[in-house]
Amino acid sequence: MSRRYLAGFLALFFTLLLAGCGGRDDPQAALEAAVKQLQDNIEAKSASAVLEQLHGDFLARQELDREWAKRTMTLLFLRHKNIKVIALGKNSWIDPAIGSKGYTEAQVGLTGAEGLIPDSARHYSVRLEWWQEGGEWTLARLDWE
Repeated sequence: MSRRYLAGFLALFFTLLLAGCGGRDDPQAALEAAVKQLQDNIEAKSASAVLEQLHGDFLARQELDREWAKRTMTLLFLRHKNIKVIALGKNSWIDPAIGSKGYTEAQVGLTGAEGLIPDSARHYSVRLEWWQEGGEWTLARLDWE
């Protein structure tokens, strides 16, 4: 598994951490709450909780599936004791034509460290596509540059 895919995966997920909390009655607020929950799960290094937030048909880069996400998270969570994401810009919205689809785009800086001082840092442009089913937003598509 290439480092580019590993780092990209983290960058995309950490992009999600940049949104605020909200209520379930407002779809935008619920989308932002899902983003915040994903952030919390990643920072807690809870691969199982992150996997619960992935749609059953999840794909990253149009080819990488949930099993890839699981393996990648396991490796990254073992490799880095501390993971931080610096938001350089973020925008989340719900598709006006299809209210059950939401998107998050962001520019993020991602750092990983074994201690207090980061030993790796990268910048990514990320795009996440969320699908709402049964009132829950799940991450269905992920892409990065």
